[in-house]
Amino acid sequence: MHGEYKVPGGKLVVADLEVVGGRLSGVRVSGDFFLEPDEALEEINRSLEGAAADSDAEELGRLVRAGLSGGVRMVGFGPEAVATAVRRAVTRASEWVDHEWRLVREGPRSPLMHMALDQVLAEEVAAGRRPPTLRFWEWASPAAIIGSFQSVRNEVDVDAARRYGVEVVRRITGGGAMFVEPGNTVTYSLYAPASLVAGMSFADSYAFLDDWVLGVLRELGLNVWYEPLNDIASDAGKIGGAAQKRVAAGAVLHHVTMSYDVDVAKLGRVLRVGKEKLSDKGIASADKRVDPLRRQTGLAREVIIDRLVEGFRSRFGLVDGPVTAGEESRARGLIESKFASAEWIGRVP
Repeated sequence: MHGEYKVPGGKLVVADLEVVGGRLSGVRVSGDFFLEPDEALEEINRSLEGAAADSDAEELGRLVRAGLSGGVRMVGFGPEAVATAVRRAVTRASEWVDHEWRLVREGPRSPLMHMALDQVLAEEVAAGRRPPTLRFWEWASPAAIIGSFQSVRNEVDVDAARRYGVEVVRRITGGGAMFVEPGNTVTYSLYAPASLVAGMSFADSYAFLDDWVLGVLRELGLNVWYEPLNDIASDAGKIGGAAQKRVAAGAVLHHVTMSYDVDVAKLGRVLRVGKEKLSDKGIASADKRVDPLRRQTGLAREVIIDRLVEGFRSRFGLVDGPVTAGEESRARGLIESKFASAEWIGRVP
């Protein structure tokens, strides 16, 4: 069994092993990390030998820490990364390059269609009818998008939204509310097989799935990092946030919205955003625009998306795979039966 785990912002950890009688056997850890002294590598291997194959990452990490002598230096990785690599070996996790990725990059769509397409494409990937897919969103109209478990009245000033022509919709992922207008954000979704994040904790999968984005943003000259659980941050504050949903049939939906040029005054009127939330978003005042991607890169929004597409393509491969007529039809049906309904939008009043 072979498992790999690239530590976000760190090094690659590889675990090769066998499972004999429900126990780990012949464990060999390797990678491009730094470790002192050399003998510590064998300590790591010995610490995992004979461990129960169904041990979770927390237990495996504890075994690694307990097996290390004093004074060991682990640079670019840690016991938790070793544990994740082992779990990925045992669960036979897949890697990015094991899949033939498709790109959906189409014209503007309504907020409701975006909500429905997220569910449809995730389910199509889970069913094996669509390869893993990267989709960039273009907005046809303004929207306030609330998380699956948020209260409408707590998050949105419905009267203000109506005055500004902002449609209120609910997505299938958790997390916080978003305010979007055409051209003011960079939003994308990943529809990946569950095997890609096998062996990882829910929290670790967030950083893992966005590590490529941080790489591209750094190539554009930004000093960016990941803040748990789900934020992409920079010197100028929060750039974006992620949300996820696991589809029972075997896929993970992971989507991210990054700010390009947001009218914060309007955001503050439509969303019920207090001072604490504004501070969390890196915004000192609601009476301004926040434009980290535009200001920090000096690039047009389309150019940034081009660079993200090419960055993904160069790392993992990517070919066009637009939404099919059947997927579009399913999405329209879901809008009528679910996403446009008062029951769904107001499921948490």
